Amino acid sequence: MTHTFSPAESRTAFETAPDRRLQGPAGPADARLTHRARRASSARTSGCTLDGVAETERQLTRRLEQVIMNLLERRAATSSICPSDAAREAYEGDDEGWRALMEPARRAAWSLAAAGKAEVTRSGRPVTETDARGPIRIRRAR
Repeated sequence: MTHTFSPAESRTAFETAPDRRLQGPAGPADARLTHRARRASSARTSGCTLDGVAETERQLTRRLEQVIMNLLERRAATSSICPSDAAREAYEGDDEGWRALMEPARRAAWSLAAAGKAEVTRSGRPVTETDARGPIRIRRAR
């Protein structure tokens, strides 16, 4: 038979239990500082830096730019593609993970447009990044 605790017994057990929060030498605030210092030290030793994150983003943008240009080359000169086509092509899995590449694919499209290699359109008309709202398409520069 299992024992069930009455509300009074539960309260007493809770109130007398030791505080399990992270504690540093000078209390909880010191623990937060200690935790941050450990994380910073861990990041330094693992080679994880903001420069590394920026480099990874640049690599992803370059990869998506290549995918966009390859997709456009395989299509008719007047055809356009959706950024989701590039995201799906660049994603290597079989699940819905390509959706995480949608915003990077849009950024890659804007990067190609700025370089004059592609045009971003909405309803068949070229748009600027500040004017674009909603679905966009990408086509070869004319």
